[in-house]
Amino acid sequence: MATKPVILTLDDDPEVLRAVERDLRKEFGKDYRIIRASGGAEALNALQQLKLRNDNVALFVVDQRMPEMTGVEFLSQAIHIFPDAKKILLTAYADTSAAIQAINQIRLDNYLMKPWDPPEDNLYPVVHDLLDQWQSTYTPAFEGLRVIGTQWSPQTHIVKDFLARNRQPYRWLDIERDAEAKQMLGYMADTGKLPETPVVVFPDGTALVRPTSIQIAQKIGLKTQPTQSFYDLAIVGAGPAGLAAAVYGSSEGLRVVLIEKEAPGGQAGTSSRIENYLGFPVGLSGNDLARRAVAQAERFGTEILTPKEVATVRIEEQYRILSMTDGTEINCHALMIATGVQYRYLDVQGCNDLIGAGVYYGAAMTEALSVQDQDVFIVGAGNSAGQAAMFFTRYAKNVYMLVRGEALTKTMSSYLIDQITATPNIHVLTYSEVKAVYGTSKLEGLTYINKQTGEEHTTNAAALFIFIGAAPMTEWLADVVERDQYGFIYTGPDLIRDGKRPKGWRLDRDPFLLEASVPGIFCAGDVRARSVKRVASAVGEGSIAVQFIHQYLGAL
Repeated sequence: MATKPVILTLDDDPEVLRAVERDLRKEFGKDYRIIRASGGAEALNALQQLKLRNDNVALFVVDQRMPEMTGVEFLSQAIHIFPDAKKILLTAYADTSAAIQAINQIRLDNYLMKPWDPPEDNLYPVVHDLLDQWQSTYTPAFEGLRVIGTQWSPQTHIVKDFLARNRQPYRWLDIERDAEAKQMLGYMADTGKLPETPVVVFPDGTALVRPTSIQIAQKIGLKTQPTQSFYDLAIVGAGPAGLAAAVYGSSEGLRVVLIEKEAPGGQAGTSSRIENYLGFPVGLSGNDLARRAVAQAERFGTEILTPKEVATVRIEEQYRILSMTDGTEINCHALMIATGVQYRYLDVQGCNDLIGAGVYYGAAMTEALSVQDQDVFIVGAGNSAGQAAMFFTRYAKNVYMLVRGEALTKTMSSYLIDQITATPNIHVLTYSEVKAVYGTSKLEGLTYINKQTGEEHTTNAAALFIFIGAAPMTEWLADVVERDQYGFIYTGPDLIRDGKRPKGWRLDRDPFLLEASVPGIFCAGDVRARSVKRVASAVGEGSIAVQFIHQYLGAL
């Protein structure tokens, strides 16, 4: 529920202060929070904390004659924090001239002579009128998280991307454009020196400066620690394959834990639009697909840990023991690897220095507004690149796709090619590669080369989005399971060579279809050798693997 707007009353006379609070609470306490202060400094500090909590102040009821700070002096500072709040000055007969001057100086709304008894005649009508005026223009404040930083900060991008991918609404405040951002940072400064950015401000007014993903996750209530030490099935990776396995495993009675180092959804979760997934004729975003799958898995009892990263796996008889990067361990009978793939790094001059500051791997949809009416470049020719190109046409002036090959037909679905061809502000540049990127604190331009003609072009660029290759994230399994030369995990029939089972295989059966070279370790999705790189196939493999996991567990 939304927090009630505030009425703040200020008076250095305790008896008068109690009386004002009592009368205001009696008439307006149902719809407003009544806060009192006995001094100007105390009241200003309270206002700063209210601002950090994103609360609203509707009305100030302030005594004029106070030794520390007069009412007019207080209001002249308070209106910089809450400029829309209405203002009433409480005066004695001798202070009426000051009140009249304040009408012009600080746009005082009204002044009341003390005492105001009875309040039904002398206080409530005035307050009701002012609150009605305030409500007529009042817009409830955004109640989620607020992220304060600079547009081209890599650290800020990481925070925004983490929140967005974990479906946490937030308000973005750029200190270079939003006066409120600097104001809020000033309220947090203990020594007068503004804190470093990014800063994440939470609804309760607390803030984290340059936080890690783990710190944010713990603060917003994401589960980062397991509730049990042993599970029937542990799944590493919460992309489509891992989420499908979690849904089917939990729904069939297994104790399942799902471990994800970034955010549920995997690479598919960053897709702006998936239009060829069965059952969704108008398509859906990757984020929406992940949200639905997470809700489904949790409903069946899956425990999801994020952000949480596995460092190593060791085998002890029938147990598979996962050691996390934070030192915790999880034991399980069956282990599924569904870590997917990540985009390969673009190894060109200047690129690494600008990651998160105009150069992004994946769609980075949180940065869409920053490219409004500017030119952006996309490197890649797969479906993810095509979906991103279509998404950014809503914001960018032009979207240029740099494609190494002669056409998109070998790597992209036909429906996407048709959409791209029909979109006038998408320009497909074939035989083209990035040669260098330029910029100091942010991306400013790039040079690309046509490999067929050798011709080079240098141009301005607001953003560069990279979708090249697919590198499996399996280094932590190098000494555990068999992998191909690229790091993809062999499973099932691919492990049988010359009629022989994998080295060290001790069971009197061949590996199951989706089982790796160690019994009880399974693999599904893009990380598996010779897999089909599609969302539907990953979901299918994750679902099928659970049947083999049941057979494995039944034989223990």
